[in-house]
Amino acid sequence: MKIFFAGLFFAIYAGTLAAASRDDDFMAMRQAFQVGDSARVTAYAQRLRGHVLEPYAIYYQLRPQLENSAASEETINAFLKRYQDSPLSDRLQGEWLKTLGETQQWDLFASAYPDVINKDTELICYSLQKRLAANDSSAFAEVRPLWFNARDLPESCTPLFDTLVTAGVLTVEDVWTRLRLALEAGSVGVAKRINEYLPESQALNERKLASATENPLRYLEKHRREITTRADREIALFAILRLIRSSPDQAYAYWPRIREQFSEPEHSYFLVQLADQAARRLNPRALGWFMEAASTSAPVPLSDAQLGWKTRAALRAGDWNLVMESIEAMSTPEQQTGVWRYWKARALKSRGKTTEANVILAPLSTEHNFYGQLAEEELGVTIGTPAESYKPSKNEIAATERLPGIKRALALYRLNLRTEATREWVWAIRDFDDQRLLAAAEVARRNGIYDRAINTAERTVKDHDFSLRFLAPHRDAMRDILKQQELDEAWVYGLIRQESRFISDARSSAGAMGLMQLMPGTAKWVSKKMGVRKYRPALVTEVNTNLKLGTYYLKHVLTLSDNQPLLASAGYNAGPSRVSQWRDEKQPLEGAIYAETIPFNETRDYVKKVLSNSMYYARSFGHQVTALKSRLGIVASRSGGEKFSEEK
Repeated sequence: MKIFFAGLFFAIYAGTLAAASRDDDFMAMRQAFQVGDSARVTAYAQRLRGHVLEPYAIYYQLRPQLENSAASEETINAFLKRYQDSPLSDRLQGEWLKTLGETQQWDLFASAYPDVINKDTELICYSLQKRLAANDSSAFAEVRPLWFNARDLPESCTPLFDTLVTAGVLTVEDVWTRLRLALEAGSVGVAKRINEYLPESQALNERKLASATENPLRYLEKHRREITTRADREIALFAILRLIRSSPDQAYAYWPRIREQFSEPEHSYFLVQLADQAARRLNPRALGWFMEAASTSAPVPLSDAQLGWKTRAALRAGDWNLVMESIEAMSTPEQQTGVWRYWKARALKSRGKTTEANVILAPLSTEHNFYGQLAEEELGVTIGTPAESYKPSKNEIAATERLPGIKRALALYRLNLRTEATREWVWAIRDFDDQRLLAAAEVARRNGIYDRAINTAERTVKDHDFSLRFLAPHRDAMRDILKQQELDEAWVYGLIRQESRFISDARSSAGAMGLMQLMPGTAKWVSKKMGVRKYRPALVTEVNTNLKLGTYYLKHVLTLSDNQPLLASAGYNAGPSRVSQWRDEKQPLEGAIYAETIPFNETRDYVKKVLSNSMYYARSFGHQVTALKSRLGIVASRSGGEKFSEEK
């Protein structure tokens, strides 16, 4: 018997060593691919035959061959057929199509293009090039929308635009329109490239453009009596836009000095940009400027984004009639988003049209998100009981684990190659129904890949499992920590879920680390406050250390934020000092309105999700469920003025 167990132990040990060795081979091969060492790639690929990640070995060998056209059509198609269950197939096909497009091998391109799934702008432009090369004039109608874009576009699009200019389909006015879009977005480099499409006699003076970019007010003062051409006016408008972004009030005060040199539509354009930027800065003059822009003799139509900020300004002012008017001016798709359905219903209720409001609120209340929860409460329900959870069987879970795509994803997660792993996972589950999604989510949970478990469970439409959507790992470690800091467990879990999806070694592009995504400077400051000895940055990704530091800092932010989770959530994301700046100067604000009018898109979305999450966690933990509206509370004014009135 001893011999048997010794042999078994040796077999397991040897297998573990072999697996580790092949993992090392894979990582070495990947590094060789990244530095362009094809010989080493081939050598390592030989060792990885039969390995779960063998498709990568073959891809790493094929990819360089596209650049010198060494890969044959047969070789490419063989790979695509064999590994169609991997995102590598679509990736290789897209890269091959770009090579074909660049070399104008249109027959091959035409046969392969319909099969690629992820068609980026570069590929789309090659496809349109192919159609124009075949004298398909209907492609013109698809090229034009690509032109009206503020950002830079791939080189494959340039021949399309040149063709449109030659054919007279792209006019000089179209060039001016895109030029303004680029300048409006601050994309000066893009504007310079667009400028090349203007006749030389009309083009912008790039020296003046650079001067307006560097110091807009000085430029306007120097050239305000020289605004005589269309190019001069566009540069001056660009300068005044830059001034608006730094100080709307200063820009408005300066405008009369140059106003007479601009047309009425340009005057309206200035006022719309002024009002939009003022609304984004929570400037109380924003609504007045929106009204002034609308009253000009040639008013400029507002975009959905501008109408959104007009609506937010109206919400802060308590002008429900203007809220309704602004929402109804939006495009139909924009009006159908949850945020504007909810606020339209609230505007209807303010007019006493409860029945009409409930027609909007009823379907919205079935959605599992911030506005779905608020809609429930407007109908008199506080986070109703969810549908019975679907639990996949052992056989369903085992079948999911055996799928090649899932196996590859798990292997890549094991190697901490999260980008490649996530691509494999998303590709593997892309066509799953609800029940298979929940089986996959359970596989992810069992493997400690909590972000995939949550995101996969969130994709279900009818069959749900909220215990997977709202995972709660590390509760044992959290209990004493939360008790010490006197923090609401449901709120903290709602925040961590949004911060890191419970990935303990998560790192953001900004450098935030761990479960609670602490910035290095914050972690160091907190550790000093807590008296942590022998602190070093590597400690921040340790679960217990991260939770201790993170909850201490969260408590600190909460204390600075009137002990309101809404304000503390915003402060945790954007910095505590900004929270006070976002209060109204004189009036208290309903918490939902404060949340909706947070100027930073990321923070606005973050706060809604954290507070929404906390509702689900409270129910999951068996806590007393407090209405979301109550959790949001009332946000006092900066001056601590008059009492809050919900509907004005």
